[in-house]
Amino acid sequence: MFDILWRGLAIGAGATILMDLWAIVLTKVFGQAAPNWAPVGRWFWHLGRGNVFHDSIADAEPYANELALGWISHYAVGILYGVIFALVMGSAWLAAPTFLPAWIFGIVTVGAGWFLLQPGLGLGWAASKHPTPNKVRCFNLLAHTVFALGLYGTALIIG
Repeated sequence: MFDILWRGLAIGAGATILMDLWAIVLTKVFGQAAPNWAPVGRWFWHLGRGNVFHDSIADAEPYANELALGWISHYAVGILYGVIFALVMGSAWLAAPTFLPAWIFGIVTVGAGWFLLQPGLGLGWAASKHPTPNKVRCFNLLAHTVFALGLYGTALIIG
């Protein structure tokens, strides 16, 4: 069990790092806006006080360390996803990883963003209140595909 847990932690961290490297490529090469984890940190801070959904997270009371909390939360969630995936897939998958289960899991995790985080930030279900919701949805699916590649690739590396 310990082996599965540490491998899950490693693949979750590796997948999150790859997702962040992908965001850097999108920013530097394609001019996409860089992720801003401060609103996510503010949301997590308010979540701890029982406030899940906001009309606009920008209107919610600020938190002094929201950017740091946003980054910590981003990695904590990514690592948690890695641990959950490792527990679900078990030692057989960890011994011989394949991409398809990682990709399916990565796409399933988009649901947490679409139906919890984005409404929590005031963006509506699946970013429906965003000016370009389909663009956001496509980038979400791409980012979580990269996350899945990170799960798979890290599992291969740590063998």
